[in-house]
Amino acid sequence: MDLYEAIEKRRTIRIFQEPATEEQLRKILLSGSKAPSAINSQPWEFIIVEDQSIIAQLADIKHKVTLSMPTKTEEDREKVEKRAAAQKASFNNASIVTVCGKVGGAKSVWLAIENISLAAVAEGLGSGIVLYPKDEMDKIGELLGLPSGYEPAAVLKIGVPGEKGHSRDKNPYSPRRPDFSWLHKDRFRAK
Repeated sequence: MDLYEAIEKRRTIRIFQEPATEEQLRKILLSGSKAPSAINSQPWEFIIVEDQSIIAQLADIKHKVTLSMPTKTEEDREKVEKRAAAQKASFNNASIVTVCGKVGGAKSVWLAIENISLAAVAEGLGSGIVLYPKDEMDKIGELLGLPSGYEPAAVLKIGVPGEKGHSRDKNPYSPRRPDFSWLHKDRFRAK
């Protein structure tokens, strides 16, 4: 698959039919390890989480974080509850990888995450990136036994897509900005 095609096809997947194979995961994570990093420090570590009790805890933490979102109306509360349930369910049937890095290496780690996301598409798989607030990331670090000096950056779900993902133009959470509306020359210019 051409790189531009992989970029165009990449979507956040929230429903999976089955996890990636071990061979696919190793190939995808190897792609992540090829990302550029500051002074070639390669600050990333990848933890494949197979223990179902740990996966359940990761899903539960995300569920609780989403449920704690403030709402103003009963309708908003119902939407948050629905989103929280869907986020928890999105851990089902997926391979779970926690991407960690040396403290201070977060920018380089995110380059690895992008490589992983694109490599998943090239393998015919989908992925979803799960983010947590700092306090919950610290809990996840403890749960996964991270040594001092390392922190989790994100939890990735990878597997055979059970959905197409949202169209870039019709994403219900936020519409896509028009092409080149983000481009400036010499200085930032308000549009």
